[in-house]
Amino acid sequence: MAGRTLAEKIIAKAAGQASVTAGEIVTCRVDLAMMHDSGGPRRVAPILERLGAKVWDTDRVVVVTDHYVPAVDAESARILDTTRKWVAANGVSNFHDMQGICHVVLQENGHLSPGMFVVGGDSHSPSGGAVGCFMFGVGATDMAGVLVTGETWIRVPGTIKINWTGELADGISAKDMMLAACARLGMGGGDYQVVEYAGDTISALPMPERLTLCNMAAELGAQTGIIAADEKTADYVRAAGGDPGDYASWQGDDDADYLAVHEFKATELTPQVAAPHSPANSSGVENHTGQNIHQAYIGACTGAKLEDLKMAARVLEGRTVASNVRLLIAPASTRTTAEAAADGTLATLTAAGAILMPSGCGACAGYGAGVLSENETCIASTARNFKGRMGPVNSNVYLASPYTVAAAAVAGHIADPRKYLAGDGE
Repeated sequence: MAGRTLAEKIIAKAAGQASVTAGEIVTCRVDLAMMHDSGGPRRVAPILERLGAKVWDTDRVVVVTDHYVPAVDAESARILDTTRKWVAANGVSNFHDMQGICHVVLQENGHLSPGMFVVGGDSHSPSGGAVGCFMFGVGATDMAGVLVTGETWIRVPGTIKINWTGELADGISAKDMMLAACARLGMGGGDYQVVEYAGDTISALPMPERLTLCNMAAELGAQTGIIAADEKTADYVRAAGGDPGDYASWQGDDDADYLAVHEFKATELTPQVAAPHSPANSSGVENHTGQNIHQAYIGACTGAKLEDLKMAARVLEGRTVASNVRLLIAPASTRTTAEAAADGTLATLTAAGAILMPSGCGACAGYGAGVLSENETCIASTARNFKGRMGPVNSNVYLASPYTVAAAAVAGHIADPRKYLAGDGE
């Protein structure tokens, strides 16, 4: 019998079976269900009411407000009010109201542990794979089914392995790794399968950077992304108040059958920039240098964790944002904001001229403050740059790492961050 992939092991446990095979349809017990204000209670509550059904286990439900926070109009306030009332009425204690973006908040608060089978009401739910979970996004109808039964069905996916070897150079981050992968494999390269990241480059990454990789598995068209748990994972989960359990057991077998194995060399990677209107339009920063911008945006679950803000601060320290550019910083969580304030990172960012924004999805998803005007161009640390994503359809969004976004903010146009890190910047 062939070995099993990590995803197959987690799914088999959730299905109560000794093993599962790719293509098999199984029913799985859900360890945790996560919803946010946009796709959560306002969508699922009417379904549950029509069914006359109750939530199967309120301790296994996490609700986060992040899309419409803080409310900027009456409709936003109504959506948030609906969310808060539903949480109270159903006795959901795991409620994180205006504390940050769901994917980051979920991990910060120790809700996820290696080997869990988790569903989330958001397309970037694969972020949970950073701590060795099998976590994927579902729509409101499927989420309603989970809330009532505590189960969901799944067609067991195959696994595509992406191996990264070698050491990343200074000024290169997980965001650059993902943009390079999107360029090579395309938006459909994940084929709605599992993308498992492995190799010594991955082992060396801090946990926030691993979150970026798993988060952007969605941009490869994968069902989810996952990284096998190690001691770094266990330490992170414990520090967040969770229990990593027998994390060492959640590993794929050496003789597991992978659909494909893609090899990437970290030593060959340069800062990447994705041109409008797809993450797959990525290439080296040298192909975009000089492109004028109106706005630089460091935000989103992908690009505004503490690790990301520190990257930007390294570029911005002792420098000033160009007069023709606005630099907006929307930390991924309130905890991120507090930590960045405590260690001086925020002071460096704001001294350079950055404008501090509330924690939340914000302009990344086209909500609230920070959206673009007609024909404006933005460079952002977010995951997506589809047409109309951050404003009018004739606006343009380039994607890059926080290093590169910060360099562009200083230069007034897209620029290579490495010269700033080396002290040779403008």
